[in-house]
Amino acid sequence: MIIRPATPADAPSLLAIYRPIVEETATSFELVAPTTDEFAARIAKSLAGWQWLVAEQGGECVGYAYGSSHRERPAYRWSVEVSAYVHPAFHRKGIGRALYARLFDELAAKGFCNALAGVTLPNAASIALHTGVGFEPIGVFRAVGRKFDQWHDVAWFQRPLRDSITLPAKR
Repeated sequence: MIIRPATPADAPSLLAIYRPIVEETATSFELVAPTTDEFAARIAKSLAGWQWLVAEQGGECVGYAYGSSHRERPAYRWSVEVSAYVHPAFHRKGIGRALYARLFDELAAKGFCNALAGVTLPNAASIALHTGVGFEPIGVFRAVGRKFDQWHDVAWFQRPLRDSITLPAKR
């Protein structure tokens, strides 16, 4: 398996992983899958401020993980929200774990101190992935999203990336 930075040209392959999640599950709270151009723009935005990684096996994109803004206000700039998605045919092969390990290293090197992740409940596999890579549960937003005519809870997790005392001079 190869893990590399994504490019906007990866959008069609990565959207093929993400589209069924949007259309068939409550894992994502998007109601309509983005277009390829919208997804490419998301990749470019993430690369400009955080990071977006792709896992490839045999030349095929099988998963991805990325960082994005947790909140827009400047005091939150040291924290990053992260997500990982793996094609169902490649679940339970350590791909999500490997993507996150590399993502955490790269985000820490960019000065981010905390990673946050939201998991729509129930989702035992995602909870196992997040706790398995060092996230700790910090709370649940009850009935925070409505999709498929149901209310959904989101569990929130936090993981340190680096010591906040050693912040770079400016960000």
